Amino acid sequence: MERLATRARRDAYGSKINRDHSPVLAYGVPWITIMLGSLTPLLPVIAPAPILPPMGYLLLLAWRLLRPGLLPMWAGLPLGFFNDLYSGQPIGSGIFLFSITMIALELLELRFPWRSFWQDWLVAALFIPVFLLASALFSGTSLGIANLPLLIPQLLLSVVVFPIVAKMVALLDRFRLTRVRRIG
Repeated sequence: MERLATRARRDAYGSKINRDHSPVLAYGVPWITIMLGSLTPLLPVIAPAPILPPMGYLLLLAWRLLRPGLLPMWAGLPLGFFNDLYSGQPIGSGIFLFSITMIALELLELRFPWRSFWQDWLVAALFIPVFLLASALFSGTSLGIANLPLLIPQLLLSVVVFPIVAKMVALLDRFRLTRVRRIG
């Protein structure tokens, strides 16, 4: 009976002593969300031109910009391969583009270690068109004057959706760090 009374008198932080973050959640949530985002081409959306944003790539950008040290630089290889499996792109295009993105973001982080939301959105707005154009070239599409406007809706939607994806990643980041497990 006395133990119950002692527990009731604890302060708000007493229950968090001797607790640690779950390593499965702390390291697994970014990988799983990027992989789930790479599965969006499986959604039953019928359109005459590409309209869905590359969610796997947007999630990779958002996680890397929000938490620079969380994903290792080599993460572009397995995540790009998984993206290639489900996006319909030739094997190797996602691997190359995800890896180049991770390297470029690492160099950007070295040059500008401080950033704000607007700068992250600008970085994403610069990286997304390069990714979409390179993906179109890797797929074998002839990018002429007639085919280039077909990418504009996907490009605009991707840039406009990025802040929503970044907010979702911030909420997932808070979730992955608040789930704790008891040590010992």
